[in-house]
Amino acid sequence: MFDSRAYGDEIAGILALDGNGERLMPLAGGTCSSEEARRLLQASRLPPAVRAGLYLYFSCWSEAHGVAQDLDTPEGSYWHAVVHRQEPDAGNSGYWFRRVGQHPIFPALRARAAEIGVEVGKSWLPVAFIDYCEEARQHPGSGEERRAMEVQRAEWQLLFDWCARAGR
Repeated sequence: MFDSRAYGDEIAGILALDGNGERLMPLAGGTCSSEEARRLLQASRLPPAVRAGLYLYFSCWSEAHGVAQDLDTPEGSYWHAVVHRQEPDAGNSGYWFRRVGQHPIFPALRARAAEIGVEVGKSWLPVAFIDYCEEARQHPGSGEERRAMEVQRAEWQLLFDWCARAGR
C-alpha cells in the first residue's frame, strides 16, 4: 500500500491534490490534472528525480520531460522513458529504457504486474510493457487498459519510492 505521508509533509500535500499517489495515469497524452500541483512543483526545491516523478504523476508532461531529460542517472532515464511511453513514442521510450539497464525496482515491479494479471516473462521487460501499453490503448475502457494503467501506477509508486527514499 502506497503511503504518501512517508515522504514528508510537502510531498504528501502535493499528492493529496489528486489521489495521494493512487491516481491511475493515462496511458497516453493527458493534461495536467492539477494546476496547483504544477505551481507547487515549480516553486519546490525537491530533488530532480522526485520532481520529475511528481510532474509525471499529475500528467504535467512537458515539465516531467524537461526535468527528466536533464537528469543523467538511471532514474532520470527511467522517468524519461515513461514520459515517452505516454507520449506515445514507443521507439523513444525503448531507447531510454535501454539506458536504464536493469533497475533495482524491476523484481518488485514484475511481481506487482503478475498480481495485477500482466505477465511479461521471468523478469521485468520494460519493452514488453511498452508493447502491452500500445495494445491496451487500442481498447479504451477494456480490462486490458485498466490492467496496464494499474501496472503503470505500481511502476510509478515503486520508482517514486526509490527516488524519494534516496533523495535523488
